[in-house]
Amino acid sequence: MTLDLVRLLAERSGEKYQLHEKYLNAQMVRVLKTIGYDVEFTSASGPYLYDAKGRRYLDLLSGFGVFAVGRNHPTVAGALKQVIDAGLANLVQMDVSALAGLLAERLLGWLPGLERVFFCNSGAEAVESAIKFARAATGRGKIVYCDHAFHGMTYGALSLNGTEVFRTGFGPLLGDCVQVPFNDLPSLEAALAGRDVAAFIVEPIQGKGVNMPADDYLAEAARLCRKQGTLFVADEIQTGMGRTGRFLALEHWQVEPDMVLLAKALSGGFMPVGAVAMKEWIFNKLFDRMDRALVHGSTFGKNDLAMAAGIATLEVIEAEKLIPRSATLGEALLADMQGLMRKHELLRAVRGKGLMIGLEFGPPRSIALKTAWHLVEAAGRGLFCQMVLIPLFRDHRILCQVSGPDSHVIKLLPALVIGDADRLWIRDALDQVIADCHRVPGAVWDLGRTLAGHSLKARAGTA
Repeated sequence: MTLDLVRLLAERSGEKYQLHEKYLNAQMVRVLKTIGYDVEFTSASGPYLYDAKGRRYLDLLSGFGVFAVGRNHPTVAGALKQVIDAGLANLVQMDVSALAGLLAERLLGWLPGLERVFFCNSGAEAVESAIKFARAATGRGKIVYCDHAFHGMTYGALSLNGTEVFRTGFGPLLGDCVQVPFNDLPSLEAALAGRDVAAFIVEPIQGKGVNMPADDYLAEAARLCRKQGTLFVADEIQTGMGRTGRFLALEHWQVEPDMVLLAKALSGGFMPVGAVAMKEWIFNKLFDRMDRALVHGSTFGKNDLAMAAGIATLEVIEAEKLIPRSATLGEALLADMQGLMRKHELLRAVRGKGLMIGLEFGPPRSIALKTAWHLVEAAGRGLFCQMVLIPLFRDHRILCQVSGPDSHVIKLLPALVIGDADRLWIRDALDQVIADCHRVPGAVWDLGRTLAGHSLKARAGTA
C-alpha cells in the first residue's frame, strides 16, 4: 500500500482550521482569524510563502529563525532524500553514528576553542543539557540568567525564562536559578561572588526585544565568570549560524565561551536538531567513566536525518556565502529602518545586527497621536504593533511578528537568502504602513479601536 499524502491534502483542502479547532489549539485559530492571518498557504520557496491563489508573501518570521537558508532548500532536501533512499542503519543505539561524527567535525570547525558536541532535538533541550553539563562539570548548583531572556519552555529552560507570562501557572520551577538584569555587570558580579554558580547562560542579543549588549558587557561577563569559576554559556539558538553577520553573534565582541547552544537554523528547516558545543574538560566531567557512557542522552538526538540536515545546512551557508550576505544586507536594511525612524515619530528606535533587527515603537510627541496611542495601549500593552503588522500582512503580504508578549518591538528575522529587491519591499511597505499610522483619524486607528475591543473582551473572558 502506498500512502498518497499529496492526494490526502488535496482531498482535505480548506479543513486545517477546523481540524485545529477540534483537536489542537483552538485559541491559536482564534488569534489568526482575529488578526487576518488565516491564509491558506500552499507552498514555499526560499524566503517566500505562496497562498492558494498563487500570491507571494515575504516571510520575515522565518519560523522563529528556523529557515535561515530559506524554505525547501534543494541541497538540504536532497541530502535527506539520499539518507532515506540509502536505507541506513539508523538509531542502532548500541552503536555510534558516522553522520553525527561528520556533523560534529564540521560544526566544531566553525567554533575554535570548543572540542566536543552533544546533539539533541531542540533549542530547549540544548538548554536543559547545558544545565546538566554545567552542574556536573563544576559541582555547583546555581544557574544565573538575565531578565527578558527566553531560552525555551521546558521546565529547566523555563526556569531561566525572564518573561513572566511564560512562567505563570507552571511553578514551582527549577530551584537555584537566579535572575540578573541584562547589561548590568555589577548585578552579575554580585550574583557570582559566592563562587557557587555553575553557569551564566546568556543570549548575546536577546530575542525578546532584540536587546543589544553594551560594547563591553559580554567580554566583561566572561571575565567575571572565569574569575569565579563559573561557566560562560552562550545561547546562540537564534543568533547563531550567520544570523547576525557572523557565525556566532559572540564574534562581534571577540568573546570565547565555555559552551555554545545551537538549534533552529542548524535544521535547514526540515529536521528538529539541537547542539551543545563545549570545551572537552566539561564534556569529560559528565562522561567520565565507562559506566556513565549513557548517563545523559537523547533518543532521537543523533538520528541520521537530523545529522544530514545539519551537514547540508553548513554546506549551504558556506557555499552560498550567507554569512557575509547577512552582514551586507543587514547593514543596508538597518540603514533603511533608521531612515524611517527619522521620518516617523512613532518609530522610536532601530537596533540589531545582520538580519536580526528590532523596530521599537513608542508614545508620539504630537497631541492627537498621543491621545490615540494611549487609548489603544490602555486596552492592551503592545497592541499598537498589531496596527502595523496587520496591514503589513494584508496589504503588502509581509509576515512578521512582535518580539514578545506586551512588546512594542517588531522583529525582522528574514531568511539569509533574501536579496536587495526584498529589502526594498520591506522598506517601502513599512514606510507606507507607519505613515498611515500617523494619520488621525484614519483607517489604521479604526483598526486599533477594533483590536482594543477584542483585547478588552478577551481580558474579561467574554471572547
